[in-house]
Amino acid sequence: MLLAVDIGNSAIKFGLFEGEKLTSKFSIPTNRNASAGDLRLAAEGRVPVTVDSSIVCSVVPDVDPSFRQFISETTSVDPIFVDNSFDFGLKINYEPLESLGTDRLVNAFSAVENYGAPCIVCSLGTATTIDVVNDKHEFIGGVIAPGLEAMAEGLHLKAPRLPHVQIEKSGSVLANSTVEAIRSGIFHGYIAMVDGLIKRIQSESGVARVIASGGTAEIISDELGGLAVVDQNLVLDGLRILQART
Repeated sequence: MLLAVDIGNSAIKFGLFEGEKLTSKFSIPTNRNASAGDLRLAAEGRVPVTVDSSIVCSVVPDVDPSFRQFISETTSVDPIFVDNSFDFGLKINYEPLESLGTDRLVNAFSAVENYGAPCIVCSLGTATTIDVVNDKHEFIGGVIAPGLEAMAEGLHLKAPRLPHVQIEKSGSVLANSTVEAIRSGIFHGYIAMVDGLIKRIQSESGVARVIASGGTAEIISDELGGLAVVDQNLVLDGLRILQART
């Protein structure tokens, strides 16, 4: 049994695989100060001792030592942490290479493995990343922008008299209360940003197909006409494929 783990800024996502089949998945909040014991409590016994291999993609280095200890003590397996030296089967045009998040590389790798190249790969979560792999399997770059929650938090921090609003789907753009006006502005503004970025990237790169993942993709996917696929297991499945090749 393989345990694949995606340590993100807001959540740690776990996936258990039997061969190529994802048999179960769950997530816990990311706590940068968590000890191995804290992680064990948060996981609530859902990491089985029968795991025989583990592979991890992390963008939160502060968590890595405690997470390694947690997995090693729970399963007696030393997890593999993916870094930018792995062979992703892509020519990576990015400088410096070490500044490119492994989550973006695993997303791009998984999109190509599962859906083919060329493609535009969107990760819509705490941050919004949109990257391009061309028909020569070259990672040619991308963009980074705030996610929905980051936009809401940033507005409240810079304008404290405006409340921090839980972002939900908003129907009408025009609103007649402050809370609904913020919700509408961020929701519809985010859609316009993502849609506009995708269209500009398509125009500049000549790549049309768009693969999306991330929690926000579920919220806005029906508002974006250009998405070919929404795959919420993109990173986890990419980790599975990488582990099979190591």
